[in-house]
Amino acid sequence: MRELVILGSTGSIGRQTLEIIALHPDEFRVLAISSGGGDPALVIKQARAFKVSYVGVVDNAEVIRQGLPGVTVIDGELASAKIASLACDVVVNAITGSIGLAPTLAALDAGNILALANKESLVVAGDLVMSKAKPLQIIPIDSEHSAIWQSALAGKSDEISKVILTASGGPFVDRTDVSGVSLADALKHPTWSMGAVVTINSATLVNKGLEIIEAHHLFSLPYPAIEAVIHRQSIVHSLVEFHDGSTIAQASPPNMKGAIAYALNFPHRLAKVTPPIDWSVKQQWSFEPIDDTQFPALALARHCGQIGGGLPAIFNAANEIAVAGFIAGKIAFTSIVPLVEAVVAQSVKLAPQMLTDLSDVSAVQDDAQMLAHEHLIRLAP
Repeated sequence: MRELVILGSTGSIGRQTLEIIALHPDEFRVLAISSGGGDPALVIKQARAFKVSYVGVVDNAEVIRQGLPGVTVIDGELASAKIASLACDVVVNAITGSIGLAPTLAALDAGNILALANKESLVVAGDLVMSKAKPLQIIPIDSEHSAIWQSALAGKSDEISKVILTASGGPFVDRTDVSGVSLADALKHPTWSMGAVVTINSATLVNKGLEIIEAHHLFSLPYPAIEAVIHRQSIVHSLVEFHDGSTIAQASPPNMKGAIAYALNFPHRLAKVTPPIDWSVKQQWSFEPIDDTQFPALALARHCGQIGGGLPAIFNAANEIAVAGFIAGKIAFTSIVPLVEAVVAQSVKLAPQMLTDLSDVSAVQDDAQMLAHEHLIRLAP
C-alpha cells in the first residue's frame, strides 16, 4: 500500500485524485491533505472520509481544528511545504500557481516521490527543481507531459527527435477578434473542465507556453525540439517523434484521471480509471498549426524559456497578476498578454541569469508582480 500526501486537495486535480484513491482503497492510504482552507467544510469532509492524520491550511484553521479532533492541523503560508515534507511514498502537488514551488522543493528534499501537477514549479525555477530531483523522483501529472512520458517509453531518450504538445485552442480558437469577451466566455472551455486560472490560460494559450518550458526541464530537451499543435478534440494528449521517423501518441478521453493514476502508481497502471475511447463511434481527430499572430503568448513563453534565468518566473508572475485582474474585472481579456509582454520587455535586461534558491525566486517574482500591478492600473478602464 502506498502512503500519499495530497496538496491542493480541494481543487480540480486534488478532488479527482481522491476519487481515484477511493476506488482503490487497498492500494493507497492518504496520510495528509492540504489546501488554502477557503472551503473548510470540504476540507473536513475529505479529512474524515480518508481518515488522514494531518491537514495543512492557510485559512480557517480553527474551524477545521474544531471539526477534526484528533487530526494534526498545520496552518500558515508554509503549511503545504510542511505537509509535503512528511515521510511518505508519493506527494501529489496539485496546487495552482507559483505558490506550489516551496512544497515541490520540500517534497524533493524529503526524498518523496513527487507526482507533479503544479507546472509553475518548473516554469519559475526549473533548473533549481531539477537539480534537487533524483532520477524518477518527479512523475508528471499534466496530461501532456504524462503523454510524453508514456510515449517516450517506446524508445530511448537519445532516439527522440522532438515532442509535440497538443492544445485544444480554447474557446476562442475560431475567433480572430476577441475584444469584448466576458469572463463567462473565457471560462467556456470546449473540452476540459478545469479551474478558472488554468481555463483562462488555455484561452490565451499561455498555458501551452508554460507547458513548453515545463517540457524543456522534465525531458532535458532543447526548445527547438518542443512543438505545439492545435488538436481540438483533446484526445491525443501529446506525441513523441523518434529519429527513425516514427511518432508515438498517447490517446484517451479528455480527463485527467488517467494521468493522475499513472503518476500515483508508476510504473504500474491501475485498472478501470477512465472509460476508454469508444471505437464503435466514428472518430475524427484533427491537427492544425498554431497561428503565432492569433496566440502571441506561445512565442513569448518560448523566448523567455530560451533566455532562461529569472525570465520565465517573470513571465509567470506577470501572467498571474494579469489573469487575476481579468477575473476581477479590472482589465479586458485582450489586455492579458500585452501586460505580460510589457513586464517581460521591462525586465529582460535586469533578470538574474540564475536562481539559486527560493529567496531568489521570490525576489524576482515580487519585482515582476509590482511592475504588473503598475501596468494593471494603467490599463484599468
